[in-house]
Amino acid sequence: MKRILIVLLVTAACAGGAVAHCEIPCGIYDDDARLAENGEHITTIEKSMNMIGTLSAASEIDQNQLVRWIGNKEQHAEAIQHVVWQYFMTQRVKPVDPGSDGHAAYVKKVALLHGILVHAMKAKQSTDPEAVVRLRELLAAFSVAYAVH
Repeated sequence: MKRILIVLLVTAACAGGAVAHCEIPCGIYDDDARLAENGEHITTIEKSMNMIGTLSAASEIDQNQLVRWIGNKEQHAEAIQHVVWQYFMTQRVKPVDPGSDGHAAYVKKVALLHGILVHAMKAKQSTDPEAVVRLRELLAAFSVAYAVH
């Protein structure tokens, strides 16, 4: 019994904490906060890309800082992806039967969310500022489309 308790305690201590809203039907949602959070992630990705460019162009490259900014960019791109699929696609954007009222709006929201996922991946894979531009455009378009739900 004591061993089982120790194993459970160690497992609980090593498990990662929840980083986003729960998936139990608590009814506590803050869509505006999630949208603003993704906007902040996009700005952080942009700053990271700029710092990667600056550090890479230096005559003496600070490898430590370069690696940190690359990791930061990737972390924030993944955070966008997590909010999109775990919060919006799983919990907030409800499926609508084809042919029924609201189906076209549903398809548009899902397409915009998919675009955000793809461009977050592109931002993670590169330092192309176009990924940031597209992320901002897609987030703004989704915010408008989602506001009519």
